[in-house]
Amino acid sequence: MLARQNTLGVSMVRIRSRWNARGKARSLEENAGALAFIEWRIAQTTLLNLENEGFQTDTQAQRLDVLEELCAFLIHVTDRLVHGQMDDQERERFIVALALKTADTYHDNRVDAEGRGRDFRQPFIDKLNVRMAEYAEFRFESAEPGYAFKRFLGECVTNSMGPRDRKWISDQVMEIEIPEMLKTLKKGLKDLFETGASADPSQDPQNTSTRQSS
Repeated sequence: MLARQNTLGVSMVRIRSRWNARGKARSLEENAGALAFIEWRIAQTTLLNLENEGFQTDTQAQRLDVLEELCAFLIHVTDRLVHGQMDDQERERFIVALALKTADTYHDNRVDAEGRGRDFRQPFIDKLNVRMAEYAEFRFESAEPGYAFKRFLGECVTNSMGPRDRKWISDQVMEIEIPEMLKTLKKGLKDLFETGASADPSQDPQNTSTRQSS
């Protein structure tokens, strides 16, 4: 079902968000790994939409900066969405696994863009920790981020894009991109947990692996 996606700037196919073997219990870590793939694809699609609207990106590194911001937003929103659906320990396990898997994918893509020799996972986690604390200050009600929450992402994306039409980027993100991102994210979460109900990973040590295949 799952494959690591490294390419940028190409049209995205419809995101698959269901496990093939319906009813087979999956660990929280497996579901987190699958969701990391989905969120990366959501971020890529959003970036492509921005570029198709004429907003400027000049390098792969700049595109990855935008993806980093989009993924941080998606991970934090996921944390808000699963609050109340999991106990605190399960929620922590799930979000940590999601963050680590996303960091792996970010690292792989950054290496593809800039070459080997650096570990890009820790800088991603450091940025994520900063953004998680910042987003935590914003209102999130009825499974939706508030205006300031969305405005903050718009500003973060604007700061990562090129200079052309910068004054319109935040509006595009807030009014067009975020609603689409949230719709796909919520569907992905729902589908994953419906088709791969969480299991205790201690029952099967192999279930703890969330490595996405190349």
